Amino acid sequence: MSFFDVSFLNNTILDYLIALGVFLAVFLGLRIFRTVVLNRLHRLSQKTKNDLDDLLIKIITSIKAFFYVVLSFYVSVRFVNCSDLFLKIVNYFFFFVIVYYLVKAAEALVEYGAEKIVQTKKDIDESVVDLLARIIKGVVWVLAVIIVLQNLGYNITALAAGLGIGGIAIAFAIQNVLVDLFASFSIYFDKPFQIGDFIIIGKDMGTVKRIGIKSTRIQTLQGEELVVSNKELTESRVHNYKKMEKRRIVFSFGVTYETETEKLKQIPQIVKKIIDDIDKTDYDRAHFKDFGDFSLNYEVVYYLNSSDYNEYMDIQQDINLKIKQSFENQGIEMAYPTQTVFLKK
Repeated sequence: MSFFDVSFLNNTILDYLIALGVFLAVFLGLRIFRTVVLNRLHRLSQKTKNDLDDLLIKIITSIKAFFYVVLSFYVSVRFVNCSDLFLKIVNYFFFFVIVYYLVKAAEALVEYGAEKIVQTKKDIDESVVDLLARIIKGVVWVLAVIIVLQNLGYNITALAAGLGIGGIAIAFAIQNVLVDLFASFSIYFDKPFQIGDFIIIGKDMGTVKRIGIKSTRIQTLQGEELVVSNKELTESRVHNYKKMEKRRIVFSFGVTYETETEKLKQIPQIVKKIIDDIDKTDYDRAHFKDFGDFSLNYEVVYYLNSSDYNEYMDIQQDINLKIKQSFENQGIEMAYPTQTVFLKK
């Protein structure tokens, strides 16, 4: 008997060598395909306008060397005699790996579709697309688990009934989470605000950075991140300044009691001319409102055709400086808190 005819576990040394040769041949063939063929296909895909081929190459290149090892072992094990139990384990394991990579490919397709929708439809809310994409991914994983369990021999009908009863119990246990989940759907479809909007909730204010399944994250003016539950957002009054196309501005100032009546009459016209000369502003009114404790008070109203707060502050500052400059030129004195004491002999 030669060395190659020596038997071990119902297989000769020659059988094991053949299986090893098949393993190496398949593995090296897959590696050559990855390094040579895929690289050439990648260069060709860069020359085309269609990006579907790029997606396909991305999916294939995302397959790790572990899959090549599993596939090579799955093929090579067919060339040796193995027990039914061992072959069954190998088949199940290979099936699990195949399902996993198919799910990852499906996820890549979902992400590609979501990205295309966002690119082609500029008016769509990215957060809505992101949520729907995550839901579809979750459904794909659930279907994959069901397929795996069915191939393992489990009764899916009985399992679904058990999951239904267990689902009711879980729903009671996580009802607060579910409330936030349904609140997130309300936010997505009703669109009281979107990512990038500046909103005020009670005493808190900031820019919406992310709308999640359970909570919404807001970047406050101070810089910290504010996390608010979606349930609280749907039950609160939300001031959305991004929706504001025109801002109504009211401000006041006072002049001294010593100001002549003729100059008091000129003040509304002075303010009107200042506001009319500034872009994005619409003058409404300026009135001598009342007699204060130490000043004659005026109230001014104008509209700013912008929702940007920084732009509002820049324009208001410009108006204030021009009012002060005009009053200095006209000899009108701005009021400040004073007290006059009269001494009677």
